[in-house]
Amino acid sequence: MTDAEFDILDELYFVTSFPDLQQRTGLTAPELEQQLRGLLEQGLVRCFWPDPDTELAYEPTSFGALRQDCFFLATKEGLLQHNTR
Repeated sequence: MTDAEFDILDELYFVTSFPDLQQRTGLTAPELEQQLRGLLEQGLVRCFWPDPDTELAYEPTSFGALRQDCFFLATKEGLLQHNTR
């Protein structure tokens, strides 16, 4: 797990919007998108859209267009990996 992935998971114990996550991690939007893509592909993060209660299946082709309006939450596996680092 990279430092950036660790920092992102550290913020995702609760549902968090993309702008809030970007502000808290200090990552640029493209950097954050790239890291989130990796975490989503690994099953360590869940994505929600258009609201924090509606889970959205990760689709690589549409994620870039939606990311700004999405919310994110670490999965159980993501939290376990974060806590065992």
